Amino acid sequence: MPNSLAGNVPDNLLRRTTIVLVGIMGVGKTTIGRRLAGLLELPFFDVDVEIEKAAGMAVGDYFRQYGEAEFRKGERRVISRLLNQPPHVLATGGGSFVDEKTRTLIKEKAISVWLTADLDVIIERTSRRDTRPLLQHGSPSQVLEQLLKERTPYYEQADIHVDSKDGPHMRTAEKIVQALNDHIQ
Repeated sequence: MPNSLAGNVPDNLLRRTTIVLVGIMGVGKTTIGRRLAGLLELPFFDVDVEIEKAAGMAVGDYFRQYGEAEFRKGERRVISRLLNQPPHVLATGGGSFVDEKTRTLIKEKAISVWLTADLDVIIERTSRRDTRPLLQHGSPSQVLEQLLKERTPYYEQADIHVDSKDGPHMRTAEKIVQALNDHIQ
């Protein structure tokens, strides 16, 4: 069945393009990205996992030890390396697309998809894990609301926007495939 969705595009153009998922933490970039990669029969990468491999430490530890500015530089290097690989689906960190140099790299080498969700859904999803460095201090709901306010103008620059409602992630992955088909055609 995976081919029926991706097969809408002539010559399977979707399989010849890297798809980068952007958006605030908790919108489902990793979970939806895995399903999207399965639908498109592409490899899947998660930037945070790749940063941990490169740094030899957890993202939270890297963030605390070196600070956000240094973390973003390392993140950009990892994303640049990944964007030079064959086509795949890439889930980025919530702040990746805010960085101008990273955003430019993504726009030059991939199709970006901004995943959105209601704030209540994001709060519920992010409460499931305590590994998010930016949510370690203060009220998570206030931090998330402020981050959304600050980052939305950057996320809006993505090629495609898809709402990841609180429902089956596969449904969102299928919506992304349709949006990609529409975008490419």
